Amino acid sequence: MSPRSGPRRRRPAARRTARAPGGEWGGILVGGVVVVGVLRWLAAHPWVLVVCGLVLATGGAGWVHRRREAARWERVRERGLRYAMPQIDALHHRQFEDAVRDLMRRDGCARADRVGGAGDNGADVKATDPFGRLWVIQCKHRRAGADGAAVGTPDLHVLNGTGRPVHHGDVVVLVTNGRFTANAVDFARSQRLHLVDRNLLAAWAAGSTPLWELLGGLPSPRRPSLGS
Repeated sequence: MSPRSGPRRRRPAARRTARAPGGEWGGILVGGVVVVGVLRWLAAHPWVLVVCGLVLATGGAGWVHRRREAARWERVRERGLRYAMPQIDALHHRQFEDAVRDLMRRDGCARADRVGGAGDNGADVKATDPFGRLWVIQCKHRRAGADGAAVGTPDLHVLNGTGRPVHHGDVVVLVTNGRFTANAVDFARSQRLHLVDRNLLAAWAAGSTPLWELLGGLPSPRRPSLGS
């Protein structure tokens, strides 16, 4: 060993953090004491549980009642739903789709939904009538009504290409508050498409006769009517 070199110094050992003995158990015991205390307090004041139960029961009953009332008034509204043509002309095209959906519900369709929007493949409303037939409906709203542009064959080509092959509809319909071109009428007849123009829409919307009773040449029912 070199005379200049002294004895090697040992590095001090890393200090270990001292843990309080039983720290974890102490927390559990404190929590248990709190729980026991709360239970004893509730046992000494049972009326608190009774009041809480009454509040919850009252709130739940009120929520159920409101839901039932809302559903009842919706059924009343659908049964008495009527539209005059000036009302329909003033609608936004999305509102027009909603109106057609609501009229199908009024007529007795247990399921009627607005499905129009991006990627709708030519269907704005789908509904299943009481006879089990699926209706696929495209809606064309004209702000100017009968004075607006007539619905032509291009719109019917789209509907004809998707109504049955894509949506599997039994009854494929185009509804407008305007009018159709003569070529559109001929094309619809040749392809078993059903057209609802302004005059037929006025009779349907303002009356109480289901659309399937206003249209001719419908396919046979899939099942008997629920009322038969």
